[in-house]
Amino acid sequence: MNLALVLLTTAVVLVTALLAAAGAGKLARLDGATYPASLTHAALAFTAVLSLAAAVTAAFTGLLK
Repeated sequence: MNLALVLLTTAVVLVTALLAAAGAGKLARLDGATYPASLTHAALAFTAVLSLAAAVTAAFTGLLK
């Protein structure tokens, strides 16, 4: 694969994870959670998006071989 495509895909996944984390943190804060609790929600959302991206990548890698 092309290096530029890999870097672009990585950047898109990281931006998506950051947006999901920011949204989860903001929604938790609007729901009345404390700042540490909202940061925990944001961290969990960030980790979930990265884990999902890794699982999808592993599944596609198995199909393409």
